[in-house]
Amino acid sequence: MTTDRSLDDARKRLRFRAWHRGTREADLIFGSFVDKHAAGLSQAEIDWFEELFEAPEQDALNWVFSRETPPARFDTPLMGRLRKLDFVSEKP
Repeated sequence: MTTDRSLDDARKRLRFRAWHRGTREADLIFGSFVDKHAAGLSQAEIDWFEELFEAPEQDALNWVFSRETPPARFDTPLMGRLRKLDFVSEKP
């Protein structure tokens, strides 16, 4: 059973990992998404991101940009939300 505290800690770890992917492009995509949606992510969705972040960065970006079809475990509604890219905004 996941407690609120452990879920909050998981969200903090996810936010850090999302902003430290390796390339600025990946940081902006994943970090911006997690910043905007972290509060509403379930433990299962956090686990999905953790697994996605284990994939090679270029593969993950190709899946997000629909350049390649992701493996079935990543071809989920959450990937669809990432593909919209409506969460990325320029910072002043």
